[in-house]
Amino acid sequence: MSARELQDQLNALREQLDQNPPLTEAEREDLHALMQKIEFELELETKTKDVNLADNVNLAVDRFELEHPTLAAALRQIGAALHSMGI
Repeated sequence: MSARELQDQLNALREQLDQNPPLTEAEREDLHALMQKIEFELELETKTKDVNLADNVNLAVDRFELEHPTLAAALRQIGAALHSMGI
């Protein structure tokens, strides 16, 4: 997956968040912080693996899977994109 496709997925996740799903403020802040970390990695176009970033995405999937399956699906796609890019 290309960096552009990953950015498109992040934009799709942002659009879902803009629809104001029933999230707590802490959940919303955590997702925004995670998205910023991913975008930062994309900007650097680094080839080094950031295991913490992948772990954070996976933890977010686990956190939102039951109550917000659409958000979890978007996060799963982002995690797969990061993996395929070696991040």
